[in-house]
Amino acid sequence: MAKEKLLDFDAALELFEPVLGFEVHVELNTTTKMFSAAPNPAASENHDAAPNSLVAAVDMGLPGSLPVVNEQAVKHSISLGLALGCSIAPSSRFARKNYFYPDLGKNYQISQYDEPIAFEGSVQVELGDGTLVDVPIERAHMEEDAGKLTHVGGATGRIQGAEYSLVDYNRAGVPLVEIVTKPIFGAEHRAPDIAKAYVAAIRDIVLALGISEARMERGNLRCDANVSLRRRVGVGEPDEPLGTRTETKNVNSMRSVERAVRYEIQRQAAILAAGGTITQETRHWHEDTGTTSPGRPKSDADDYRYFPEPDLLPVEPSAELIASLRAALPEPPAERRRRLKGEWGFTDLEFQDVANGGILTEVEATIAAGTTPAAARKWWTGELARIANVQGVEVSSLVAPEAVAELQRLVDAGTLTDKLARQVLEGMVAGEGTPQEIVDARGLAVVSDDDALIAAIDEALAAQPDVLEKIRDGKVQAAGAIIGAVMKAMQGQADAARVRELILERAAQ
Repeated sequence: MAKEKLLDFDAALELFEPVLGFEVHVELNTTTKMFSAAPNPAASENHDAAPNSLVAAVDMGLPGSLPVVNEQAVKHSISLGLALGCSIAPSSRFARKNYFYPDLGKNYQISQYDEPIAFEGSVQVELGDGTLVDVPIERAHMEEDAGKLTHVGGATGRIQGAEYSLVDYNRAGVPLVEIVTKPIFGAEHRAPDIAKAYVAAIRDIVLALGISEARMERGNLRCDANVSLRRRVGVGEPDEPLGTRTETKNVNSMRSVERAVRYEIQRQAAILAAGGTITQETRHWHEDTGTTSPGRPKSDADDYRYFPEPDLLPVEPSAELIASLRAALPEPPAERRRRLKGEWGFTDLEFQDVANGGILTEVEATIAAGTTPAAARKWWTGELARIANVQGVEVSSLVAPEAVAELQRLVDAGTLTDKLARQVLEGMVAGEGTPQEIVDARGLAVVSDDDALIAAIDEALAAQPDVLEKIRDGKVQAAGAIIGAVMKAMQGQADAARVRELILERAAQ
């Protein structure tokens, strides 16, 4: 496929106004699926289940099987709608969305169309420079997820060039809430930043509600990014109509959402500036190349032939239920950020590093597990961020906050030096076990046995016999040469502070 031409981002914004829209899919972590009693693979304990092991007749689309609505999924959906500032419909209903679904046995999706459970809301997101932006929400509706296709035999993992495809119905029927924004105007140069900040805000909300694992790398939270451009007009001239949009599907990291929006602005601007037209279509995001490629022509709602689901009654939550769920809502993301910044005592720059990295929840959980704010920030914005950047993944996907807290406890106890702790962290990311298990398996604990340290010191002093005299003459910094030699001999596992004490004791004799 020929490489597509891009227009410089600033040049693109001089000619065209970007208009954004996002559809974020949130997999709910209920015990069972949306319409069946099969275990829900979106719950963490079921994530690694064997293919087609978490299925029921409804998920397979077997004749005679009937759906039953998951009550907890409805409650989770109402809570999310309320957290998004939406009104909750006194009555909403499910519809059948007809489409060729190779990964849904019944060949249609149970969703909500013209009667969603939540509508007309707004989410305030904070950009890296502290700017607050209100993102208008059109609706949040309930639906079921499709299964998963694995294409075998091709070079790219996609259907093109594959020899055959395997279907895993585990994910079929997983409860979803799809959050749809209204068109977002006025984004301008901040469009990529708004995209990233919006997805981060949604993730913060669902994690605070406790309704989803929100692991983007697992598909618990996915974003479809809609981008269109319209030509700028002179003062006093009527606005141009909205441009044709593309929809970049299933982008699964905040960093990728930011990059995909930027790429689409530059790609579309190059086409329009050359006199071409934009095709309304879905696009695939390629993390390795940082590009999008065509998917399928984008269908309009009429093409899906929606009609009311005849096997399900309308959902009619009581006013009492809505009130109780509203009373249980966590604090809004913007208020939470201001509170945490004050509690942690971070400077503006330190807090921005955490917030911009999308790791606010991880740092908060690490602190809750017993680590100081400074230590939690150090690990997540330092070594973990570096590893995530090298691997091209979200930093939140690498390790659990509780494991980071355990690692820091080993450092605080003197079991590990910072250098040894980084080696343990690498093992944690590689899936070798808990910090203590990795320390034991690799033999990385700090050597605190004085006899072993004295033996190493004596060997180093024998090689540098003048060091003791220099120390006795008041040149205490000369001990650094012996400390370095001992640390090298013991592969960094010596307690440097204790080594220094023993050297000074030897010099005082």
